[in-house]
Parts: sequence; C-alpha cells; structure tokens
Amino acid sequence: MTPQELGATYDYIAPLYQRDMLHSDYGLSALRRAIRYCPIVGDALDVGCGVGGRMIDALQQAGFTPEGIDVSAGMLSLAQQSHPGLGFCRADICQWQSQRRFALILAWDSLFHLPLNEHEPVLRKLCRLLDDNGVLIYSFGDAEGSHIDQWHGRDFHYSSIGISENLRVLMSEGLTILHCERDQHPQSHVYVIAHKRQKDEGASAQRLL
Repeated sequence: MTPQELGATYDYIAPLYQRDMLHSDYGLSALRRAIRYCPIVGDALDVGCGVGGRMIDALQQAGFTPEGIDVSAGMLSLAQQSHPGLGFCRADICQWQSQRRFALILAWDSLFHLPLNEHEPVLRKLCRLLDDNGVLIYSFGDAEGSHIDQWHGRDFHYSSIGISENLRVLMSEGLTILHCERDQHPQSHVYVIAHKRQKDEGASAQRLL
C-alpha cells in the first residue's frame, strides 16, 4: 500500500474515526508517562496525527506547542478545524524532512503502516529530529513481517521489524530506553519511550567506560 493509497483510505474513514475517538482515552496514559519523563518542554511533533484530537490536547495541556503530519487530507482537515491555531502538514514521513528539532516526538499507531524496509530509516530520522534531552514515544507491532488487515471494511497494510530491532535502532542512535511495554497483551502492540541524552552527557559517559 503506497502512502497515497493509505491517505485515501484514511480519508474515507476520517469522520468515523473522529466519531469513535472523540471521547476515547486510548493511548493517553502512555503519552502522559512520556511527558513526565520530559526534562524540557517545547515544540512537539505528532507523526500520523490523524484528526488531531486527544493527543494534541494532552500535549497542549502539558505546555508543549504541537504540530502534526499525516498522509490523509481528510484527517488533517478535521484536525485543523479542531485546532485552527496549530500547524498541520500533509506529508509522507518517509520523504518528509525538517531542520526543526523537537522536545517530544509522538508516533502513536502510525509507524506500523510503513513499508517494512522503511521502519529503520524513519526511526533513525525521528531520533535525529529530537532536541538534546528530547523524548520519543511510539507504538509498533511485536511480530516481525507484514500483513493486510481490515478496518471499517477497508484494507490496511501493517508491518513491523519487531521489538529487538526497534530497540537496537534506538540505542544505536544514542537513545536510552526509559519504558518498553507490550500494553495490549495478547494483541501484538508495543510502545516505547526513549530519551536522547545531551551530547556532553554522552561524552561524559564514554569517559567513564
């Protein structure tokens, strides 16, 4: 499934998604845990922000200035209506580039739509978009490989490189794993919170080894 096809599929279900999630607290406890770990408050990026509901609200309430990216024009239209003062961008995270750095990056139930070969490069990109002392939280499937599933009568592509590979990539980028949880057992759903050390902290740690 190409990013364009994925965006069109989410366009179709956008009103249903907004209706179903309007009063949901799904994922909020994980995001609030990540926020508690944040040593700095500043700009935040929501990757695959969808209709920009509860997660954007929680970030604002914690003092962050969030912006969102998504491949679905329909989702982003609803997000902009709910939060007219914030920035939302229609983009494919595989291609999207920015010179900005973020105190917190969130990718909740979005990266599992990536093509399998894009997981590692996208994850490395998100790590590098973090400020020093920034925090990354994202969810993924724990089963390696890819498959097609249905939701609201539409086909969706899912893929994952698994728990070990996700953690390997994060640590190779110099991040410290703060929390890793298979939070919906027996479903294959995992979320990770990781922290990017300040550069001088990393150098000090190397001198102690």
